[in-house]
Amino acid sequence: MSEQLSNFIDPSARVALAAFLHDLGKFAQRAKIDVSNELLENNKHLYCPFHQEGGWFSHVHAAYTAIAMDEIEQFLPPLKGRDLAPFPDWGAKDSDDSLINAAAQHHKPDTFLQWIVATADRVASGFERNEFEQYNKAKDETPARKNHYQARQLTLFEQVRLADTSSIKYNYRYKLRPLSPSALMPVSAEDYEPKSDEEAQEEYLQLWDGFIEDIEKIPSSHKDNLSLWLDHFESLWGVYTHAIPSATAFNIRPDVSLYDHSRATAALAVALWRYHHEREDNHEEVVQRIKNRDDWDEKKLLLVQGDFFGIQDFIFATGGETQKRAAKLLRGRSFYVSLLTECAALKVLDCLGLPTTSQITNAAGKFLIVAPNTEAVRNALDQAQIEMDEWFRTHTYGIAGIGLAALPACCNDFLKQKRGNAQEKPFQNLMKELFEQLEETKLRRFDLCNQSPDDAVFSGFLDEFNELGVCRIDGHSPAQEIVKDIPMSHLAGDQIKTGEHLTKYERFLITKSNLDHNTLELPIFGYYVSFSKPENITGKFGRLATEGELLRAFDFSMPQSDEAPLWNGYARRHINGYVPKDTTGEIKEFDALAGEEEGEQALMVIKGDIDNLGRILQEGLDGTRQSSDSASKEGLTFAKMAGLSRQIDAFFTVFLPYWCDKHYCNTYTVFAGGDDFFLIGPWHSQLKLAEDMQEQFQKYVACNSELHFSAGLYMVKSGGPILYLAKQSEKALEEAKGHNSQNTQPAPKNAVSCYGERVNWRDFKELMEKANKLGELAGELAEERELSTAYLYSLLQFVDMEAKTNDKPENALWRSWFAYRTKRMLDRRRNLNGDEKQQRHNELAKQIVDEGIDKHKQAYKIALFICLYKRRNKQYREED
Repeated sequence: MSEQLSNFIDPSARVALAAFLHDLGKFAQRAKIDVSNELLENNKHLYCPFHQEGGWFSHVHAAYTAIAMDEIEQFLPPLKGRDLAPFPDWGAKDSDDSLINAAAQHHKPDTFLQWIVATADRVASGFERNEFEQYNKAKDETPARKNHYQARQLTLFEQVRLADTSSIKYNYRYKLRPLSPSALMPVSAEDYEPKSDEEAQEEYLQLWDGFIEDIEKIPSSHKDNLSLWLDHFESLWGVYTHAIPSATAFNIRPDVSLYDHSRATAALAVALWRYHHEREDNHEEVVQRIKNRDDWDEKKLLLVQGDFFGIQDFIFATGGETQKRAAKLLRGRSFYVSLLTECAALKVLDCLGLPTTSQITNAAGKFLIVAPNTEAVRNALDQAQIEMDEWFRTHTYGIAGIGLAALPACCNDFLKQKRGNAQEKPFQNLMKELFEQLEETKLRRFDLCNQSPDDAVFSGFLDEFNELGVCRIDGHSPAQEIVKDIPMSHLAGDQIKTGEHLTKYERFLITKSNLDHNTLELPIFGYYVSFSKPENITGKFGRLATEGELLRAFDFSMPQSDEAPLWNGYARRHINGYVPKDTTGEIKEFDALAGEEEGEQALMVIKGDIDNLGRILQEGLDGTRQSSDSASKEGLTFAKMAGLSRQIDAFFTVFLPYWCDKHYCNTYTVFAGGDDFFLIGPWHSQLKLAEDMQEQFQKYVACNSELHFSAGLYMVKSGGPILYLAKQSEKALEEAKGHNSQNTQPAPKNAVSCYGERVNWRDFKELMEKANKLGELAGELAEERELSTAYLYSLLQFVDMEAKTNDKPENALWRSWFAYRTKRMLDRRRNLNGDEKQQRHNELAKQIVDEGIDKHKQAYKIALFICLYKRRNKQYREED
């Protein structure tokens, strides 16, 4: 091959931009931007399919794509007067294969590059050939359904089905608003969807005006660094198109956002173009084969997965000094996992010569990249794996690593269903194989079985120790520096620095060389990571961008409000970095958090993850159930998979940090993203947070009972070993996952484990309410209603006796003991007469026995423990 893969990044980025903006016209058309009739008619003839029968143009948005690209050209990287390979100069005469034509011609393609974008568009949608031909003739309006102006984005969550056989009703929509915490929450369609075209167009126009205004915030100096600029633009596009339906015609449900469809199309287009370009295929022959779909079984694509293994061992590694700065260290380590994953994805993209848009997902230590299936790419991928393995062996000694796996695929693998066989779903099968390969990758860490003894992980390990001894932070690495009188490895030092920088900065940079300012000591896979100063000092990093030194610039700031767009002019990475800070801006230590509430001074850990996520992504949208609106049955597509994964991650990385900042400001985020979370905070507020999270998540998933998470709650005194916290919370989560009170198969999960008891979320909420009522009885409101601590402890004994009644029949006497203990306590209340005491006795029996122990059995201990711990560190009058 005559060209190095690294030389492909800019040409690939231009193909990506053309594909990314192919549906820009849908945004502009629905906003009804100001366009002359003459210009619109001219563009219709150029870009829109014409139907002789009836004499009309379909898919008018394609004409608007060309018009809108002219409108935003001033904000784009230069598209005239320079090398624009693989496209000719936009301003050149007779330039049919220009970038603008490649974008706008996707419904009536002619040239090679136009067919590349058009094919990627169809593959991303999972269109079988006949289905696309019908779609290409369809009008935007269909009887009894909202047209392209009025239709609003459906939520994919509402459609997920694993066990429920009922038909799907689409009761929820997303507001047509820029991305923000509140915009992620679906709303009732009946109360929201516009009733007229004028109202709907005005809503789109406001969104369009915001998009035009905010595109100017991308630093102009970054235009000369195309891959960097494209990363910024992708984030901006996501902010403004995450709730725009990508398609509304031909009975297609508007459930895939324009953002997710754009990303999938761009990634596929680059891979398809690169496959043919690297092979030096004849363009005319390729066009003919693509046009007839003669090559849709050819394995042109390579799905590259990355998976960070050993995350918990990496985050919770413990040495003698970890407790002194536990909060800052944990935060730094957790964020460092995000840095490693981001740099690993960048490493793969750079090695393969791919732009950022080729990365479909990146969350919770996993990423997915679409690459061309060529020999050069496969060899480069092997080299990237070798370099990453070497870094992890050198700095983590095999405790953690990132594994890469590659799965070849053809265009037909992305179809929703196979022609003539509705039961065979190629893309669903592809996803299943993808997940299986990911599991296999975890078992082949570092590929140790194929390495020689000289390449062993611990070769020369002992020789690396010197007079500094062992790292006091991780407890196993050789110490390499002294920070604040503590010997530690460079990696541990960087983790602590990261924790410190997170309290001061809201952006980080990835560069080719060391900036020597707020830069971490260790380069990661050859890249340097720095935390940035304010823009007015750094000049928006213009020189670094122009010289090609700046590879990425990420904004990870907290949302400014529940409705403010998540956009500050730079590519955004949704990383849940919320931590409680003191008045000086420093992260609060755990001892301080434990003392934030009255009662027992203790912390509670919440560890949880979404139940059955693998099945949800593989089978949840299989399209086998008919919807109530009689729309066509649709299955899982590439864009839907990407969208579902993105939206699940957004609950933990966008909504949750905002919610904690607003309602649970003393919650410390160890990690939260992808499908799991690990939170620490004052014990009682964490109980309420767990309950609140479950309720908010149900609203987030459009009240679909098949989407839920389980959580393990573990309470501990502050100062306990962090590794112990992690293990105990993991054990509690496993207990919650095993909840199955009805002995059904498979186990329903959807539960919480707390104080050693596991219950479903409905019962947990009820027990929280009972704890509050018990607290009122125990004297939180009035002294004359006080229940003694001794009395409350006796109730724990009665719960245990009830649980063992079958083993020891005499334990059934607990009811008599309860009656005696309650009567004795009430007899000492001189302010109550006989009738009042009897009434009081009946109230206690109903609440504690009938609605408490009898109903909840052992789980009633949750309510009792909450009440008891709230009494700690208070002076109460004890009565036997």
